[in-house]
Amino acid sequence: MALVNKDSAINKVLTALKKSPSGCGVELLSYKRNRGIAIVREDGGQFWVRERGYEEQELMVGMEELGRVLKTMVKREFPRSRKLRVYQIRSPEDLAKVRKKL
Repeated sequence: MALVNKDSAINKVLTALKKSPSGCGVELLSYKRNRGIAIVREDGGQFWVRERGYEEQELMVGMEELGRVLKTMVKREFPRSRKLRVYQIRSPEDLAKVRKKL
């Protein structure tokens, strides 16, 4: 877990996802951990993206669209945040883990 500046979070997430194997990914959370975006790499170069917070949605996108989709989701979910929490996901079951809310 690391606190990352919101401005550099998208680039760090994209580079981490390029290196990750299938079934792994990254979760971006607000400081209070009450809103978040989860990205999991699937087979065939697709990414499963789940947004929970102000809006609830799930998408399947390719690597070309991922940067644009993340930019709009980060802007919508974290409008006043300066720092985001970044967690590595080793398996999709890690998303069900309850995190302490502040």
